[in-house]
Amino acid sequence: MLPSLVLVSLLASFQPAFAATAEQWRTRSIYQIIVDRFALEPGAVVNECVLSEQTWCGGTWKGILKKLDYIQSAGFTAIWISPVNQNYQGPKSAYGDPYHGYWSADISQLNDKFGTADDLKALSAEVHRRNMYLMVDVVVNNVMATSLTPDYSTYMFKDAKYYHPYCAVDFSNITSEQQCWLGDTKVPLPDLNTENSEVIAKYSDWISDLVQTYSIDGLRIDAAKHVRKAFWPAFAKSAGVFCMGEVFDPLVPYATDFQGSDALDSVLNYPLYYALVAAFTLPGAQNMSALIDNFDQSKTGYSDTTVLGNFLENQDLPRWHNLSVDPQSLYNAMTVTFLTEGIPIVYYGQEQGFSGAADPYNREPLWPSNYTNTTSYQLMTTLNQLRTYMINTTDWATQKTNVITTNQNGIALQKGEVVSILTNIGAPPQNFTYTALKSPWPQGTVTIDVVGCRQFVVASGGYLEVEYTKGGVPVVLAQPSSLNGSGLCGSTMEALHANTLPGQTVAQSSALDRAVVPSLIALLLMAASLGLW
Repeated sequence: MLPSLVLVSLLASFQPAFAATAEQWRTRSIYQIIVDRFALEPGAVVNECVLSEQTWCGGTWKGILKKLDYIQSAGFTAIWISPVNQNYQGPKSAYGDPYHGYWSADISQLNDKFGTADDLKALSAEVHRRNMYLMVDVVVNNVMATSLTPDYSTYMFKDAKYYHPYCAVDFSNITSEQQCWLGDTKVPLPDLNTENSEVIAKYSDWISDLVQTYSIDGLRIDAAKHVRKAFWPAFAKSAGVFCMGEVFDPLVPYATDFQGSDALDSVLNYPLYYALVAAFTLPGAQNMSALIDNFDQSKTGYSDTTVLGNFLENQDLPRWHNLSVDPQSLYNAMTVTFLTEGIPIVYYGQEQGFSGAADPYNREPLWPSNYTNTTSYQLMTTLNQLRTYMINTTDWATQKTNVITTNQNGIALQKGEVVSILTNIGAPPQNFTYTALKSPWPQGTVTIDVVGCRQFVVASGGYLEVEYTKGGVPVVLAQPSSLNGSGLCGSTMEALHANTLPGQTVAQSSALDRAVVPSLIALLLMAASLGLW
């Protein structure tokens, strides 16, 4: 007989993906795509994609459809694609062409640069055939212009009365942020008057039609904090699907204001991103306290941490590898985004180690990578596999993260039946030991590191010695009994814990092991019991 949680998960998989709720989305992991830069259609001519030219490189919805295997094979269960609506059409602007999709014009039309309505419907249908979800980016706050006196007839809202009068944004004033124009005088972004009842009604009709026509499961809402919060509940109700807003701010109290019944289901977790940068980048502040502070504030601030969008990269930020030269910093920070509360989001190219700086250099074409099965790709696959299995067999999706212990160089986290031990020491050899505490498992307990497929046994006194022989790799531990049937580290766990002494390790080779610089680093984790076993 199947465990009840497994049965519920299997039954859920047969429900239509359309109109997915926050409860359904919290079980997903998302792969983010800039349509123009992800995949060319089969047979397309490959032209040089010069990032500095800020122009079209040729990616389409058909291209995405043909490369869904690449995404799904890494364990992702949803895709987020850049805006699908018509953008600015005219001579090249001071900042290039609208290849990214965020320079809205008449949003009642599709962007024919990316394909036809049938192409988008076909992509949606294939995503759902694979039991994946489709999230679409939408721009509601503004349109794009090339002067301060635009031709309003080119937009869905065709009269100046539907827009706030021009003013430059004062980012220290919330009213200014929500009523003045983003952009600058070269490429201004006329701001919609979302207090206007006609604007509210037309936006509600538009989003309802878009979602239903293309069977969209969720929305990522661009510049959500630049629209008054009171606008969002009615908009989200009309959409009828999960809504995640962009609140580009490092402070938890500001981000939390846009989540809840009086706002949106979720927000992108920018405060966590900034904390991860502070804690893990090399060279960097290596401020692990920033991460602890973020966890503490998040617990009391957000209405629901389990649906926040966790990420390390996106189209508005420099690539992680641009900020940090050490690959292990990426692997450790990435593990946090997957194995704590929230929905993990990976920006296309993160798995290929792209290193572009800020816009436009963080919008590289993916096809020159040949969609290689890299070390990062393999780690994402493992983390997705573990996370999905735990969600399907336990109440992992709603379980909270607890900090077991921490110091300036590392942190040990526990979520459900999984302990993650993470460090910012990087790949080179270091002498590094955690402060001695009691283990969460009793003496003799066998645990498996699912990243390196190594075995660790709790020694006498409750001590658990976690040995790093390949640099500061992330270590993710679980008991074999909680992994049976997962396919992780081999389907038969019994062989791993036969004839093994406390403290002894048995390792299988992995791509992550082979990719890092060998070192002799020992980490003692003696974590206070949390009463889970």
